[in-house]
Amino acid sequence: MIRGMTDMAEQGTGQDGRRTRQEGLRERRAAAQRQVRRTLSRASWGGTLRERLARLPEAAAEAYDLDEPADIYGNRVVAALEDRVAALLGTEAAAFFPTGTMAQQVALRCWAARTGNPTVALHPLAHPAVHERQAFSQVSGLRPVGVGGGHRHPTAAEIRDFEEPFGALMLELPLRDAGFVLPTWEELTEVVEAARERDAVVHIDGARLWECTEHFGRPLDAIAALADTVYVSFYKSLDGFGGAALAGPKTLIEEARTWRHRYGGQIFQQFPTALSALVGLDRELPRLPEYVRHARVVAAALREGFAAAGVPWARVHPEVPHTHEFQVWLPYGADAVAEAAVRQAEETAVMLFANPWHDAAPGIACTEVAVRADGLEWTPDDVRAAVREFVDRLPDQA
Repeated sequence: MIRGMTDMAEQGTGQDGRRTRQEGLRERRAAAQRQVRRTLSRASWGGTLRERLARLPEAAAEAYDLDEPADIYGNRVVAALEDRVAALLGTEAAAFFPTGTMAQQVALRCWAARTGNPTVALHPLAHPAVHERQAFSQVSGLRPVGVGGGHRHPTAAEIRDFEEPFGALMLELPLRDAGFVLPTWEELTEVVEAARERDAVVHIDGARLWECTEHFGRPLDAIAALADTVYVSFYKSLDGFGGAALAGPKTLIEEARTWRHRYGGQIFQQFPTALSALVGLDRELPRLPEYVRHARVVAAALREGFAAAGVPWARVHPEVPHTHEFQVWLPYGADAVAEAAVRQAEETAVMLFANPWHDAAPGIACTEVAVRADGLEWTPDDVRAAVREFVDRLPDQA
């Protein structure tokens, strides 16, 4: 009994120590991100309040008439943003929401009422299944069920053969936790047809839908036309302050506005967020295809760099990125590679890996890589050189 208590105490101390080290590493990484001269992606959300606010006025004046009165409960600039999104996605209407979590719950509970079935089929790695603390079931009375698996999207056969009825199929495009992966256009249309055969509605979790046009070779409205409703984010791809939109048929969007109010999403004024979203649509949206194309160049150079550096096993997933974001897997513990990444940034002012690392499996660490405007300056030689400097800071393997 005493031995067991001692072991538990030592384990707790070890866990506390690791948390302290990880917190220190996060602070070092954030400080390094502000100071490095080169990085693949410099997302502005990591800046100070002064920096974020300083970037908005000039760009906002180009995106909207700043002499117009501010919004009140969703009119004026917020309504203009909604109209812009509906036009881009080719839907009858769109409604602004403070968060995507709220937008998707509202959409799916509206569909559940119409179909009479609260069951929502989604991939086990989809955002609501992993990151929202069972919000579907705990808040909205929905019943999520997993369909498909692995680091890929569900197939049409898996949809057709699913063992129980469901009222809605939710497709996350791209599927972030699986490596920002997308199906082919043919696979996507077959999955949608399979859901229709089962009389299910289709909802697209399009938090990063803006990034998908290059992979599919089709415009946003053609992608959105496959679904009954679509949710998009304004900060994940567009670098806005936050916020989301739900787009779809006018009657459902009007119903969604009622539920938005009931959920506490009818906020008095949201003009800073709406303005930043309009700026993102003007400035970032047109550049996303270029980011995607260059991400493929960076991914290939990373693979070449790790092979040349003699790393025994390394993986870029997908090998050819589907969007401007992808995963890198390395045969080390997460703490070791995270320390090497921060040291490289501190010592060379070059940050190759700006995101946190996590243990994907025993002895295997994973991180996400994004290529944005800053990354366009990197040549393949730059990437390979940065890989060498990073590997030099990894611990020796026995």
